[in-house]
Amino acid sequence: MIMTESGLISVIVPVYKVEAYLDECIESIINQTYSNLEIILVDDGSPDNCPEMCDEWSKKDNRIKVIHKANGGLSDARNAGMRIATGEFLTFLDSDDWIDEQYYEVLIDEMVKNDCDIVSGGFTMVFSRDSQKQITKDKNTVVLNTTEAMVSLIDETIIKQVVWNKIYKHSLVGDILFEVGKCHEDVFWSYQAIGKAQKIAVVDYDGLYYYQRPDSIMGTDFSIKRLDAVEARANRQSYLEEYFPDLADKGRVNLNFSCMYFAQQALKSMNRTESKEIINILNKYISKHVVSFKLAKAQGIVQMIWLLSAKCSLNITCRIRNLFRIGL
Repeated sequence: MIMTESGLISVIVPVYKVEAYLDECIESIINQTYSNLEIILVDDGSPDNCPEMCDEWSKKDNRIKVIHKANGGLSDARNAGMRIATGEFLTFLDSDDWIDEQYYEVLIDEMVKNDCDIVSGGFTMVFSRDSQKQITKDKNTVVLNTTEAMVSLIDETIIKQVVWNKIYKHSLVGDILFEVGKCHEDVFWSYQAIGKAQKIAVVDYDGLYYYQRPDSIMGTDFSIKRLDAVEARANRQSYLEEYFPDLADKGRVNLNFSCMYFAQQALKSMNRTESKEIINILNKYISKHVVSFKLAKAQGIVQMIWLLSAKCSLNITCRIRNLFRIGL
């Protein structure tokens, strides 16, 4: 653990219709063993008691700042928080999640000790407010360079797309705005942050509790808005081709399999007209980001078959994959 605290961490918390969870989230932040915090609660036009709750918390702790704004969505709320953040470091936390009391101390310690631009922690997915996993005592850390971290992000191994389990140098990401009005907004944002970082520390510490609400955006039925994730990966592909050309093939394969996944979801949960519309859109991405025979072959025989068959008929390929529950 660090003996003296490092720089100020700005914690940005978008708030919207979470009055049942907000107190627990804020309490977990103000009780952090790392106390050099600027806590920014962004009331995104919440129609319940959240605005008043935020104001009451600001009276209890002078580290808390409150923004009240018209509803603009999660990305708009995060952008509003970033505009007033003054910390040397930035982090995000969703207002229905909570963290162990040492979470920020452990992460910032590893970030400073390893002279990193970003530090990523682990998280525990929970489906009940009472279910907490036993946290490992061995908080092992891996330090990655930019390319290694980008590979991990594409493959979603030890670095995930989400932004709320990481601490960033403010100077690194302060000019990267979240895409307003998009689902999967983290996918649009994360590759840009990773691409600017020289060193990224990954700490094996699942001290953040990611609550799976049935009424959350990701808990609702499949819709065409979910294709924002494919658009984000297509944007990332253009970025890779310009700045990380050696990873362009990996990104292209990932994008094609993402198209298969979303086509499968559409076929599984939507009517014929709706799924046809989705598949037509996805076919355009596959046609623009073609996987060559050579690249497909390099993925191994099974993956090659799926990639080449999807290029011929995404509809038939995904119906077969659904039949055998492949990739779901």
